[in-house]
Amino acid sequence: MSLPTLERSVARVSSGRVRVQRPVVAPELRIADNPAAAVLRAATGGPVSRDNAARTTGLSIATVNRQVSALLAAGLLRERPDLTASGAVGRPRVPFEIDHEAYLTLGIHIGAAVTKIVAADLRGRILGGLAIATPQTGQDFATTTVARSAKAFLQRWHRRKPLWAGVAIGGRVDPLTGVVDHPKLEWQGAQIGAVLGEVLELPVSVAPHVEAMAASELLLPTLDARDTGTRVGNPERGSSLYFYVRETAGVAVTLDGRVHTPSNGPGSIAHLPTGSDVECTCGRRGCLEVTVGDRSLHSRAVGRGIIPAHNGTAGSTIVDVYRAAEAGSEPARALLAERATILGNTVAMVRDMLNPDRVILGGQAFTGYRPAVSHVARAFNQGSTLPPTDIRISGFGGKVQEFAAVVTSLSVLYADPLAAIRRTTLGD
Repeated sequence: MSLPTLERSVARVSSGRVRVQRPVVAPELRIADNPAAAVLRAATGGPVSRDNAARTTGLSIATVNRQVSALLAAGLLRERPDLTASGAVGRPRVPFEIDHEAYLTLGIHIGAAVTKIVAADLRGRILGGLAIATPQTGQDFATTTVARSAKAFLQRWHRRKPLWAGVAIGGRVDPLTGVVDHPKLEWQGAQIGAVLGEVLELPVSVAPHVEAMAASELLLPTLDARDTGTRVGNPERGSSLYFYVRETAGVAVTLDGRVHTPSNGPGSIAHLPTGSDVECTCGRRGCLEVTVGDRSLHSRAVGRGIIPAHNGTAGSTIVDVYRAAEAGSEPARALLAERATILGNTVAMVRDMLNPDRVILGGQAFTGYRPAVSHVARAFNQGSTLPPTDIRISGFGGKVQEFAAVVTSLSVLYADPLAAIRRTTLGD
């Protein structure tokens, strides 16, 4: 089976219609400062007046009016005359908001074991989603299967126009081409962007998943702030360390509203030493990822007899370890506390190396079993030699993977909305 390539930009379908393959576009994991982006961002939290948008963005009212007019014409904003203050005169007094009903973007997080596909509105709210097992039978079959699953899911949303697709994935990503090397999946040069662009007929952006998670903290209101649409903290200023652990472990750094994206791809913390005796595939013992990753922890729980290898007709998972701890199993609690202590020590070590203004912890290793958080905090405070800093669990909780995909699908729209809309109409 031949895969779509980046050079094959036009295909002819059976109806005779020429189908234009949408481009792979590098994600924009940053807070943009161009006027259209600033005005759109001001509207992500709900209806806003032009006066308030000018104050929020620092733009002149004349500039705000011009950008609102352009974004209205592009269909990204809509006016809310029903919210106009009593006695107000003239159209500039009419509040505006993001049109969150006409469009959607498609987010895909490809994990080592599970792939999650979600639809989101232009505010970054997830409308619905599904999860499939990540195919383990070769990259060509896997990428095609994921693309077809995403296409079938997209067809459920026939009342909304899809604008963009975003993929968040571990491994090494070339954001310009959407090509991925993923050692855990044994993928080499997988053309994820090209395949999805052809199957979905949408522009596609592909990002390393931990960098995308860090971007979601910058660009999207977190789940614990969604009632007001506000953001927790002030991520635009200073630096942040984002530390992620679930099946894999990774870090990302943001500087003044921009995710740091090294040209050679993200660094790795997978083989940081932890002092444990768990054997790693690299031949050493105690590497971080094999010590704290979900599969490894689950295997140790089974090996120690904490949980059975099988639960009914299905194999047991890390969730069974959490349930055993919650049901009072002291060995399960001790195992999870041991992992949490290792995590706290490792976060402290990385924090001391980089000394960021804030630390954000994401991934189910931190959120799956809440009593472990106190062990993480204790080990972090004891392990760090620097003064106390702002450290918190991500507000996206157990949905960090989905929102990493969502922000990848929205980032180009948020960075330059008018240029992005012109891309989406290519070939229509």
